Amino acid sequence: MDENNVGIPLAAGAGLAAVHIFSNYLRVLDGVPRNRFLSVAGGMSVAFVVLRLLPGISKGQEKVLKNINKDSLLSALDQHVYILVLLSMFIFYGLEHWARASVERQRQKQRKGVTSARVFWIHMMTFAFMNALIGYLLVHRMNEGLLPLLLFFVAMFLKFIVNDNGLHNLHKQGYDQKGRWLLAAAVLLGWGISVLTVLPEVVPVLLQAFLAGGVLLNVLKEELPSAGKSSYWAFAIGGLSYAALLLFLYYQRPG
Repeated sequence: MDENNVGIPLAAGAGLAAVHIFSNYLRVLDGVPRNRFLSVAGGMSVAFVVLRLLPGISKGQEKVLKNINKDSLLSALDQHVYILVLLSMFIFYGLEHWARASVERQRQKQRKGVTSARVFWIHMMTFAFMNALIGYLLVHRMNEGLLPLLLFFVAMFLKFIVNDNGLHNLHKQGYDQKGRWLLAAAVLLGWGISVLTVLPEVVPVLLQAFLAGGVLLNVLKEELPSAGKSSYWAFAIGGLSYAALLLFLYYQRPG
């Protein structure tokens, strides 16, 4: 494997991990009303998923069909990747609902308004899995070229900032002391797995499908429940601006 195809994704992974490692310094973005930068970042992340990840996994559906036994029940389906997108959204929405319910139960027990230890670790392990997917896909993006990697990095960097804010609000000290380190390590673990293993070509397609659903749900959940606290115009401007950039960069050069 070319050194650039390893080193550049590693640098990108380290940059993403740094968002979690130095998350304490991002607390300035927290508060009410919601900081406009978080809304801009959320809009840009959503734009990337809709304009780049979803079209990519749609094309990858052909690879999925080639790897499915034609005599199996799965062969009767023709939208495997979108089913995985939907499943990812249900999983992350369920986790969010469960975590918020745990916070409320803890409050009723006159404890601090944070999740229980069990909920905390399950929540963290699920986000660690998602971060590992992102780390894994960094190398895959680099194989497509430097521009795809850069755009993916920017979108995930902003998504990490949005998610970090939400996770801190839910888990407070537990996230700051343990969770953020786990999530930072997961990105680099994913990169390592991508470098050391050779998996079937269908794997990145499935991983991107799961990632797309997770990013959409996790960004929108931060915006929609607090519509009165967040900035619609910041979200819209961020999303439309990044969408315009993506369309400009890929005009007459699809894929």
